[in-house]
Amino acid sequence: MELRNVHVTRYITPLREGGSLPALAEANDGFNYVVKFKGAGHGTKALISELIGGEIARLLGLNIPEIVFIYLDEAFGRTEADEEIQDLLKASRGLNLGLHFLSGALTFDPVVTLVDPYLASKIVWLDAFLTNIDRTVKNTNMLIWHKELWLIDMGASLYFHHSWINWDKLSATPFAEIKNHVLLPFASHLNEIDNKFKEILTWEKIGEIVNLIPDNWLDWKSPCETVQDIKEIYIKFLGNRLNNSQLFIKEANNARKTII
Repeated sequence: MELRNVHVTRYITPLREGGSLPALAEANDGFNYVVKFKGAGHGTKALISELIGGEIARLLGLNIPEIVFIYLDEAFGRTEADEEIQDLLKASRGLNLGLHFLSGALTFDPVVTLVDPYLASKIVWLDAFLTNIDRTVKNTNMLIWHKELWLIDMGASLYFHHSWINWDKLSATPFAEIKNHVLLPFASHLNEIDNKFKEILTWEKIGEIVNLIPDNWLDWKSPCETVQDIKEIYIKFLGNRLNNSQLFIKEANNARKTII
């Protein structure tokens, strides 16, 4: 398993609706990408969340724009008039993360578009597993493209890594925030999806996805942990959540009962 590598050739425009100030950029393969910058607020941890969450979603058969490693040359930012953007580009030289731009896509509106209960259950399971706090009515982070539902923006997943303490305890939590999920009312097949996804998402597959993380994204100046130690913690966190999936499935089913 590997991702393609591309280089930014043209910075097109910032996407200011994103809190971390992502941007639309053209790459040397001729395609446009939404670029998530390592120099933004949460640094490489947000990129790691995007990478792990996106590739797990893809493995489970959900629609995710292609994820690429996208290289930003040091020349970018020198002529940018906006000081905030200039600082961001300077801080993001080197390897960043890009998602293929879905041209013409529309923001998902739960009032306009009904989602099949089976698909809704898949997405709710995924976000409970990843502890993604950011797929709510206010911020659905989903698009309609070619009449299909696509998931974007996994950057708020795996929030345990922002504190990096008690990760083993946090891996076996119910995830109460699932009550705010925009698709929870429609997710009536969670138990069935749990059984199916646990056949697909093995510890081995988790390891393959985690090992996609570039080593220099894990340079956290930790006195106790090597890059491989950090990757092992991600693998164990996700594996433990998989083994304890009944906790977040029960939480989601109980929360659903209160809103339908």
